[in-house]
Amino acid sequence: MPVMNFESTLPMGAAELVRASAFRRSLDEDSRSDDDRITSRLSALDPSLHQDLLRFEQKGRQSELLEVMAGAVRHASSVTVHLQLRDHVLALTVFPVHRLVHCVMPMAQFFEQQLTDLEVLRVEKSHQQVPNLQTLAQVSVQRHYASLGRLLWELALRGSRDELLPEIAGQAAYRITPTLDLSGLDLSGSLASACEKLKRHTTSLREIAEWPGFDRPRAMRMLNGLYLQAGLMVSRTHPAATNEGWFSGNR
Repeated sequence: MPVMNFESTLPMGAAELVRASAFRRSLDEDSRSDDDRITSRLSALDPSLHQDLLRFEQKGRQSELLEVMAGAVRHASSVTVHLQLRDHVLALTVFPVHRLVHCVMPMAQFFEQQLTDLEVLRVEKSHQQVPNLQTLAQVSVQRHYASLGRLLWELALRGSRDELLPEIAGQAAYRITPTLDLSGLDLSGSLASACEKLKRHTTSLREIAEWPGFDRPRAMRMLNGLYLQAGLMVSRTHPAATNEGWFSGNR
């Protein structure tokens, strides 16, 4: 796919965001069929990650940001995701090996957005390099980076997906791994209490959904977040999993 150059619509000195309408037109021009549209959205990715994301694309919808991030982490692939936020497009780059994310918008401002409004327009292999420690120490650079763990947690809790990721769905019971460090996450109230319980007991989705402050979607969001912190043990044979049946799958 050719490099797309757009005229900035923002004042001098503002983050370089392009118009979503212009970006979409460029994607449409390069796609003439459903297969072409998928290719335009998933551009030059590593084959394993490409096949992973096709699971969602071939169901007649576009991959959600949490699905893309989960795939990038599983395959240790650095990718840049072009996201529509209202009238503009943001470029968000994930570096799974370095556990960092970069955005053209300052990350503090990014986390203030309504994350359910973000729509994935295109995913491509990233050739961006992680700055060295000296460069990262500069405040002007730091503000555009955040820990990958925080991004995954925020997307799981506040993003558009409120069903379990396929890797942890189905008849299963869950427990937090003993070595998981949750100190970097925003945990309070019912979330903190639930994580303490999951450190001590292997529990089904149905039971978690009945805990104070939880319902089924909130329980699934939390489990997705814990899974993406590499902190969730999933058992298919534990007695707590045997009564879940088809109810624990995606609906």
